[in-house]
Amino acid sequence: MPLPRRTRQPQPALAAAGSADDVPRRLYADPGLPDRVFRAVLRSGGGLVLTVMLLVGGFLLYRAWLALDRAGWSFLTTAQWAPDSGRFGIAAVLVGTVLIASVAVCVAVPLATGAALYISEYAPARLRQTLISVVDLMAAVPSVVYGLWGVFFLQDKVLPVSRWISAYFGWIPVFDVQGADPDDPLASASVYTSSTFIAGLVVGMMIAPIVCSIMREVFSQAPAGEREGAYALGATRWGMIRSVVLPFGKGGMIGGTMLGLGRALGETIAVLMIISQTFDIQWHVLQAGTSSVSSLIALRYGEASEFGMSALMAAGFALFMMTLVVNFAASSIVARSRSGASSDA
Repeated sequence: MPLPRRTRQPQPALAAAGSADDVPRRLYADPGLPDRVFRAVLRSGGGLVLTVMLLVGGFLLYRAWLALDRAGWSFLTTAQWAPDSGRFGIAAVLVGTVLIASVAVCVAVPLATGAALYISEYAPARLRQTLISVVDLMAAVPSVVYGLWGVFFLQDKVLPVSRWISAYFGWIPVFDVQGADPDDPLASASVYTSSTFIAGLVVGMMIAPIVCSIMREVFSQAPAGEREGAYALGATRWGMIRSVVLPFGKGGMIGGTMLGLGRALGETIAVLMIISQTFDIQWHVLQAGTSSVSSLIALRYGEASEFGMSALMAAGFALFMMTLVVNFAASSIVARSRSGASSDA
């Protein structure tokens, strides 16, 4: 007769040991002195940047408090600038700043995107390095040189373009020019000079090399495997760019655009040399007369009284806050669309 099989019961101690082994152990590795020093340097650098930014904002707010306390919310809605008489605000210069920066971005982004794609995807290897050096050199040209170029060369060449846009698209309010007769070829062109459009073109040429450098660097880092995969599936070069390079570089394109926008908002000398300063809210980009916050500060700094200096500091604080908002918005957009996060290849 076969003996009955004995069932082995699990021992309590072994069961407890098995459940304890199921818990993952926390691993710890000593980073060593070089890693700790490197981490401390990085944290110190980041903290120093934030500290400097807070100090700059705090200084501007402290110097501007006298004017802000007297003006109140009317500081954002008043177009006139006469601090000593009690009537001052940044409504006009804020609108001019935004319009000049908008024209600059509309000019610079398509130009920079096309140049970056040509350098990274189409240019021969022997020509590529030369083009990269030229673009980097253009980014290093001082703004006063662009201002002189805009005043003495570009403005006369752009006046026929402004007249043509006003003649055929003047039914759009932003392109309307008051006091101009598009049907009269002998009419004076002075109504088109020193306009938002010309200032925006010059600033757009200034920021295009910066935007192009960032985009080109991102485009050149698109994965080679995905590029070859797109070609293997029968894609043309433009098809590969559209399905691989552009999706991969979306975050870099946004970041470069926002970086260029930040510089366009704060550009001073080139804008001051071109525009005709006015303190009326000017929505017509082709018409003479506009203003910006930075040019206002540069123009009135030398002759300002104590209270006028406080008002200029208030305008600088408003520009500082606007730039911070643009940069934070760019950071959030880039964080949600990291380069290389997705592609259609």
